[in-house]
Amino acid sequence: MNREIAMLEQILLKVAKDAIIRASIGPAFDINNALKKAHEAEEGEAARIQLSAILKNIELSTSEKIAVCQDTGFPTFYIKLGDGFPLRSRVYDILTQAVREVTKELPLRPNTVHPFSERNPGDNTGIGAPWFDVELFDGDYIEFYYVPKGGGTELPSKAFTLPPGVAMKELPRLVLEAVVDAGPMPCPPVIVGVGIGPSVDIAAKLAKKAATIRPVGSRHPEPEIAKMEEELLRAINKLGMGVHGVGGKVTALDVHIEYVYRHPATFSIGIVFSCWATRRAGARVYPDGRYELI
Repeated sequence: MNREIAMLEQILLKVAKDAIIRASIGPAFDINNALKKAHEAEEGEAARIQLSAILKNIELSTSEKIAVCQDTGFPTFYIKLGDGFPLRSRVYDILTQAVREVTKELPLRPNTVHPFSERNPGDNTGIGAPWFDVELFDGDYIEFYYVPKGGGTELPSKAFTLPPGVAMKELPRLVLEAVVDAGPMPCPPVIVGVGIGPSVDIAAKLAKKAATIRPVGSRHPEPEIAKMEEELLRAINKLGMGVHGVGGKVTALDVHIEYVYRHPATFSIGIVFSCWATRRAGARVYPDGRYELI
């Protein structure tokens, strides 16, 4: 291994560890700002007390450099990998090592277990852990987000495949029912991700990315879908469930919809929640060792 490659490996390891730490000690900036706005908007005492506690928790975790939530999530990386990035075959190993090291150093709660024996390796790794979602592109750098999503937000996730003729009429009802069924489990105020595609696995994948990667306040580029996002957000917040289910104006911080083209005979819908502690942080690393934090 030549010296330049060895140095690039160390830089990628360092930057990945930084992203994991930044994501773990506090929600993304847009989430934090949305929580402050929710606190200003709420009028009920119970909701304001809960939001004040959340904001204080974020302040303390950030200043003390400790995890913002005891559930430090399942380690997931969303990666854009350029054709010309020199470490293509080493990326998985380096990012996995970053997870191992931060798990011990920050620390993070070990959250990966064998599905049958429940054996826990203790370092947040294992078969398929971390999980890597990779997009290839024509470039020479790597860009990635680390997204540690907690278990409480996964439990109420839903996926459906409907006949196309009734799907658009049913979609709002399914989203609202999913929110009601979830109740306080996903730690509201939540972000609701809705994915639409040809099959449940694709729809669920889109819904998870919509809930975790897109910034709060962003809108789909297609006006009709952006309007649907806003209408669903208003309808969810009219439910009155509020922060942690104690009642209030803000049950959801946002609703994000993503789609891909579907099969003519199927209309699959995924609904995934992300909690008030939606955590993401990332970076872009270039072949010469330069990097940018995201």
